[in-house]
Amino acid sequence: MSKDDKQISKYLSYILRHKPDDAGVVLDDAGWVPVDELLSKIDKNGYSIWFDRLCHIVGSNDKKRFEFNDDKSMIRASQGHSVKVDLGYSPAEPPEILYHGTALKNLDLIRAKGLVKGNRHHVHLSHDKDTALAVGQRYGKPVLLEILAGTMQKDDFAFYISTNNVWLTESVPVEYIQFPE
Repeated sequence: MSKDDKQISKYLSYILRHKPDDAGVVLDDAGWVPVDELLSKIDKNGYSIWFDRLCHIVGSNDKKRFEFNDDKSMIRASQGHSVKVDLGYSPAEPPEILYHGTALKNLDLIRAKGLVKGNRHHVHLSHDKDTALAVGQRYGKPVLLEILAGTMQKDDFAFYISTNNVWLTESVPVEYIQFPE
């Protein structure tokens, strides 16, 4: 992905996950916005792209943050919203262990409160250690936490999996987190 495409991808994440009003778009209840409206509005905000380039950005995003509907007339972010949306994900059975990457500086707070969703809809977890570590690295010296997802589910915690394979749950209490030594 080119540097310009990466910048547009970040802007799309900002608009489709957090601040649709800043671009003048309105997300429906499930987070969808018409593609033609999005392209028109972001053009007015200095991001002039066309449909084929949008398709390229969506298709080449390594984290698959965006998705189109079947006929590509609508687009939304796959997860990570801080605005109210219902993505319509059904509960799913997680693997026994999932992973969460964070920064070393966050460990004391996590040991005290567990993993909380903050201003987002869910805590994000990964089935893959490398992906979790890459996420943690964005915030400082990375630390990998193991989450006892199978036990959590047996204890009636719900899990969902997004279309881009991110595992989602409301929170992870401390007793379900295995910290590094």
